[in-house]
Amino acid sequence: MDILINVVLPLSLAIIMFSLGIGLTIADFTRVLKAPRAFAAGALAQVIVLPVIAFAIVLVFSLPPALAAGVMLLAFCPGGVTSNVISKWARGDVALSVSLTAVISLLSLLTVPALTAWAVTHFMGEDAPEISIASLTIAVFLITTVPVCLGVFIRHVATDFATRLEPVLSTLSSILFIVIVIAAIAANWTLFTENLASLGPSLVTLNIVLLGIGLLLARVAQLDWAQTKTVAVETGIQNGTLGIALGTLIANQPDGFMSPLTLPSAIYGVTMYLVAAPFVGWLRSR
Repeated sequence: MDILINVVLPLSLAIIMFSLGIGLTIADFTRVLKAPRAFAAGALAQVIVLPVIAFAIVLVFSLPPALAAGVMLLAFCPGGVTSNVISKWARGDVALSVSLTAVISLLSLLTVPALTAWAVTHFMGEDAPEISIASLTIAVFLITTVPVCLGVFIRHVATDFATRLEPVLSTLSSILFIVIVIAAIAANWTLFTENLASLGPSLVTLNIVLLGIGLLLARVAQLDWAQTKTVAVETGIQNGTLGIALGTLIANQPDGFMSPLTLPSAIYGVTMYLVAAPFVGWLRSR
């Protein structure tokens, strides 16, 4: 388990983020200037609305402190490669989805460490592990920002190579994500079975509410239908792998076990597909 926690988990997240970066171009970052209203709606939903809704859900379902902090950690994470794929399935504005994922993922270097430290301390109180925001920022930088930037650089200087490598990395990322989710649930199996009745419904509710709010915000912003679908998806789909990795780093569990902080992200990695599938089917029909 030590090897899984200290080597496989951060390496897997780095590969997943590298797969995101290698699918990006410089234009994906500058495109926000061409569609500022659509980007602003998506960014507002992800950075501000999402954590507020997650906080409300945690209170309504009265989750245990560690699981409540874990849900908030998930809410602070940006969307990942999965949100881009689901936007494509929904026939949304994939370019907007990629731009949102790219910019918010880099912004997470500033937002995630500080907000996570607050949430863990707020919900866990005296039982909260000691968190160094500086150390957490460095960790986020090394396992997310650096791989994304490296991927963008390779895409820029070796486009043909990046194009050939992208589908391979996409498949590998999906496999790694499944392995990480299974490992996180298995490591917290007792906690999983004891809290599934409350944690499962809370995460499903969070997912449904966020997808609905994303749609609403996009309509208020008077976006076109493709942009509306993308904003909804970007609001409701989070990077659960990052939540698992950071939850493990924060808790620093003895004997290499994954922390309960990782459990919400792991369960969400399953429930988001159960919610997204019918939602995408409905979007595609309209």
